Amino acid sequence: MTVGRSPARFKRTARRNRRNGDSIPRPPPAASEGCSVDGLRLPSEPAAILPKDFFLVDSLELAPRLLGKFLRRDEVVLQITEVEAYRPNDSACHGRFGITSRTAPVFGPGGHAYVYLCYGLHTMLNVVADKEGVGAAVLIRSCAPISGLGTIEERRGQKAEKPVLLTGPGKVGQALGITTAWSNHPLYTPGGLEVLDGPAPEKILVGPRVGIQYALPEHITAPWRFAIAGTPWISAPKNTLHPA
Repeated sequence: MTVGRSPARFKRTARRNRRNGDSIPRPPPAASEGCSVDGLRLPSEPAAILPKDFFLVDSLELAPRLLGKFLRRDEVVLQITEVEAYRPNDSACHGRFGITSRTAPVFGPGGHAYVYLCYGLHTMLNVVADKEGVGAAVLIRSCAPISGLGTIEERRGQKAEKPVLLTGPGKVGQALGITTAWSNHPLYTPGGLEVLDGPAPEKILVGPRVGIQYALPEHITAPWRFAIAGTPWISAPKNTLHPA
């Protein structure tokens, strides 16, 4: 699953954008300090894989730090635009069930993947946070496509250059072509599935997490959902998000 290879430059494999509006972000020619398109800051140089230490923090700290970073699997590169933090003693976190065959990766070391099926259909990618044994993670809710659009569309079974392609955690998992077999995969090692460095967003939106009505009231309303401000690549509902 993890075959070493050197990081490649981000290449646009998608067809040329022929429409205006909420379409795939396309940077102008590279500048020394990168560029900003569709509310997203794009680098002018290849990004490095983030080290393990980057992930060894509280999930509430890791979540906003992941915004603007990149996920790479083969030719597909996605920029993370929306996330949710899940913490220890959080009634919405899978860690509340303790260590089971399904949740064991959540209690592993930070920087590993935790992948599970939602309703037996949707593959949900989480980035494990903090030290081993803590039981915390960050759900990747939405992304923007940076390269490999043809592969993304094929995996999604949908041709689109608009946010509907990747706004929702199940769509992200499908676009990356991952299964639960990727759970516990180290995201800081070359090859396979990687998290790459990327520019921090200029402004962030925060709000309550989505679809956790089963949780305790204080966790339902906790503002632990984070998104990049000014980009359309964010899932619904958007009206619960506000400037940080």
